[in-house]
Amino acid sequence: MKATVKWLDGYTMVGESPSGHALVMDGPPEHGGRNLGVRPMEMLLLGMGGCTEFDVLMILAKSHQEVTGCTLELEAERATEDPKVFTRIHAHFVLRGRNLNPRYVARAIELSAEKYCSASIMLGATAEITHDFEIVED
Repeated sequence: MKATVKWLDGYTMVGESPSGHALVMDGPPEHGGRNLGVRPMEMLLLGMGGCTEFDVLMILAKSHQEVTGCTLELEAERATEDPKVFTRIHAHFVLRGRNLNPRYVARAIELSAEKYCSASIMLGATAEITHDFEIVED
């Protein structure tokens, strides 16, 4: 896999993914950025969220669970000293659907966290990652 990050000016960069998508990254104004895009560490957190939500939705679909909506709320803490790695991440899934089985949901989250989500497993080397969920019936 190859990706490209091109510096534009100040601390604004454009990242291009191997699949041909681009996104803007920037630093905070207090460090010379212009707040034009997502921060790189925010992108890591979002990447983990997208990775695990993708897994959970795929696993639940294979389990014939009728999911009609899913929101993943992430909360993270970082070390105060450099390198300011993530030290704690909590992932709260809010799943909407019809007759969702809580055991299937819990198992899907567990499988993602322990086996399938590469991003979670990598970030888990420095951060304590916890999960919980709630089900909203349609």
